Amino acid sequence: MTTAIPTPEPGGDDDISRALAEIEQHLLEPVPPPPPPATPDTTPDTTPATLDNPENDPGDTAADAAQEAVGLGETKRVRQLRAEVAEARHLAALQDDDTPLLLDTARVRRRRKQAHEAARLHLLGQDPAMRAWQAARMRRLLVAAAMTALALALAWSTAGVQHFAAEGAAAWSPGWIFAWLVEPFMSIALLVVVGSRAYLGTRGQPLNDRKLIRIEYLFLGLTLGMNAWPYLPWALPDGTGFSLSRLVLHVLGPIVAVAVVTALPIILAAFSRLDHTHTSAGLTGLTYSANTGDRVRRAAAEVAPLIERAQMLIAAGTLPATPSAYKIQRALRCGMDDARTVRDALAEGDA
Repeated sequence: MTTAIPTPEPGGDDDISRALAEIEQHLLEPVPPPPPPATPDTTPDTTPATLDNPENDPGDTAADAAQEAVGLGETKRVRQLRAEVAEARHLAALQDDDTPLLLDTARVRRRRKQAHEAARLHLLGQDPAMRAWQAARMRRLLVAAAMTALALALAWSTAGVQHFAAEGAAAWSPGWIFAWLVEPFMSIALLVVVGSRAYLGTRGQPLNDRKLIRIEYLFLGLTLGMNAWPYLPWALPDGTGFSLSRLVLHVLGPIVAVAVVTALPIILAAFSRLDHTHTSAGLTGLTYSANTGDRVRRAAAEVAPLIERAQMLIAAGTLPATPSAYKIQRALRCGMDDARTVRDALAEGDA
């Protein structure tokens, strides 16, 4: 049904009439139905990403669901799984690379450093100058130890000599005091002789004069006799039993002194014969460098008889075809230097 709208008359009521007509026209237009209300999704999200990841709050889950519904992008779970798969592929590709296994750890580098230092020290020990320095240092140490032992041994025998020289004199009497001087002046004289021989021996000039050797044994014999005499069976006072332990205790100092004086020149003579240009190579002794062939041939000419004997022993089977210096020395009963020369001459002849 159509309602006629009265036409406003001209005048002041035109505006009012026009407004009323517009309102009436608006009221007559049909009203569109309201949209249905949205039903909220109350179903809980039990997916692994929601249950395992505490960082996924309901807001993120709702946003992801809305984003997936409208197809605007990937969800957070998809991105996490894609990152995990990409990481696993990289790890699988790098797992077959052995480069990390080729790197040295701190322990390996420390052990390599120690091995390198040991090798350098070994090479330095083969140097003739180093070998000479080591021998000189050891020789000084042995001489100092021997002289210290000799001085202590002579000091030990001082009490026995004083008892022999005092002959029962009262304590602090002139005879008792002077008896203490007997052993010191003999010991000082003995140390002069022994020290001179020791020093000259360290310089490669052993002093083996028979007069000096007799002087040494004279002083040592006097010291030994004066220490032992009061404790021998026939010198003991009546009623005093013989004691072997007391006798050994008083003669110990002179015996040590005799041993040091006898052994020291032999040791120093051995040091003076050392050849520092040779390097040891196990039981066979010395190994020569390639540029020493002429010297070996000259030395071989000097020991030609020994070489002939060694060849005869090799032919007889007493010595092996390539004997060591030790076996040659035992078979020919010669010095070790000659045995080494024979060994080198035989090796050069076989070559």
